Amino acid sequence: MQEDIDIKENYIKQLDEELLSILLKDRSSGKNIIWATDTYKSRGDGYNFFDKMTVKAITGRYGLVIKPRVEKSKKEQNVRVKDKAEVFTPSWICNKQNNLIDMAWFGRDNVFNTEKEKTWQVVGDKISFPEGKTWQDYVTKNRLEISCGEAPYLVSRYDAVTGQWLDLNKRIGLLDRKLRIINENTFSESEWYEWAVKAFKSIYGFEWQGDSLLIARENLLFTFIDYYVDRFGNFPIKEYLQEISKIISWNIFQMDGLKYVIPESCESVSKTQDSTTDKSSKQEASVCSHKKIYVKVMNWDKRKSELFIDQIRRKSDDR
Repeated sequence: MQEDIDIKENYIKQLDEELLSILLKDRSSGKNIIWATDTYKSRGDGYNFFDKMTVKAITGRYGLVIKPRVEKSKKEQNVRVKDKAEVFTPSWICNKQNNLIDMAWFGRDNVFNTEKEKTWQVVGDKISFPEGKTWQDYVTKNRLEISCGEAPYLVSRYDAVTGQWLDLNKRIGLLDRKLRIINENTFSESEWYEWAVKAFKSIYGFEWQGDSLLIARENLLFTFIDYYVDRFGNFPIKEYLQEISKIISWNIFQMDGLKYVIPESCESVSKTQDSTTDKSSKQEASVCSHKKIYVKVMNWDKRKSELFIDQIRRKSDDR
């Protein structure tokens, strides 16, 4: 694959007309994800906060609209830090924190790599598993990146801060690790793809801003392409790309992480209420109720969608 961290939307459209449409889907509303930022409003109609992101708005002569954070201007980066506390994490810190997750799961240090100041040395031997756990358990273990931005904890095609490209054998994302395990333990293309699908179904992330969310989704899709090409020496078929994209569009979703809703979907609704303070006179008072669009995610085991907030409540009740 070309070592270009900016995945061009025109290129995705050229690969398959359907792919961008799938990657722009919002599964909770049944429509498209929204911009959820005022960064692009100077472009006019179709680019305001609540406007749906469309294929037309980001391709054709409108290409180069969506850029990774590292390629945005310093002014724009500063605005987004101020407005939404958008701060991305360098790969060496992502690696350190992901290593902690694996240390807890494997019960030992240095499973995938050995940390060295602000870099790491990859462990070259085949990964072994502790007693009572299998490689299949690792691949299907659910992982979630909150406020994921461009998803640097899930996939590490590049350092989100410096823009430095990372070769496949140096990648440290949670999904990257699962795909390495699949590479080490499968032998046929069909078996590899079967477990790659399961790995993608186990990886979740949410993000507020639509452009970062789309980049995160693209990064996951092109991570699949990178590993497939490296393993089999040819480009994945259209059906594979579409299935992986559909999984991504469910699992990497747009959400206000405090309210579990689509950003700013809590609309104030004015209605009247009788005041009982003075029984001789009824005074109308304005009160506020809300229409919320709660975010849905797919329960892949049950093959049906569920409210994300219900999953959080169930996990809280289980503690």
